Amino acid sequence: MRLLIIEDNQDLCSELADFLELQGDTIDTAADGVTGLHLAVVNEYDAVILDLTLPGMDGLELCRRLRHDAGNWVPVLMLTARDTLEDRLSGFEHGTDDYLVKPFSLQELKCRLDALARRTAGLHQPTSLSVGDLQLMPETREVRRAGTLIELTAIEFQILELLMRQSPKVVSRPHIEYSIWGDSPPDGEALRVHIHHLRQAIDKPFSTPLLHTIRGVGYQLKQSHAVSA
Repeated sequence: MRLLIIEDNQDLCSELADFLELQGDTIDTAADGVTGLHLAVVNEYDAVILDLTLPGMDGLELCRRLRHDAGNWVPVLMLTARDTLEDRLSGFEHGTDDYLVKPFSLQELKCRLDALARRTAGLHQPTSLSVGDLQLMPETREVRRAGTLIELTAIEFQILELLMRQSPKVVSRPHIEYSIWGDSPPDGEALRVHIHHLRQAIDKPFSTPLLHTIRGVGYQLKQSHAVSA
């Protein structure tokens, strides 16, 4: 499995990573909530191991943003020293899939991760995304409109997938920039240029525009003509 460990205790993080790599898993790590959220949004993982107490953004807020802002339903195993019913309920309300109370055995951690991956495989991530006659296949990274194959760069594909997952919501410029580049976005014109190229690819050859600019806010992927591009 490809796993993301978000844990600020470097000794524990190294111990988890070393153990899981010995089991054949591929591991990415983050020591704070902001970096962890960025990695979880821009990469595909089989599961995320998430500490509750993190610098920058705690585990509950990270999980909430991952679910509600990014529309990402990767299985999340929360690590915590808190074991009250209220704490567990709060975690589940924010989108956590399972809880593991510190201290724990590494074997139990692995068993819970395997169970989460089996239980959630294919349940939350659709095999395709559609808006009008535009279709995106995340697994094969194909984009088609009205049956016509559309070639996109990697960044254009990421932007389109984000807009399609959020459709018909308006997605702000800062949210798109953070999802693509994290805390180090390029100059202010970069996103505008990528949006222009994306619009040329998915809208220009067709009679009905789908990608709309909401001035002063961000962008929206929607079939309606209600918002001018």
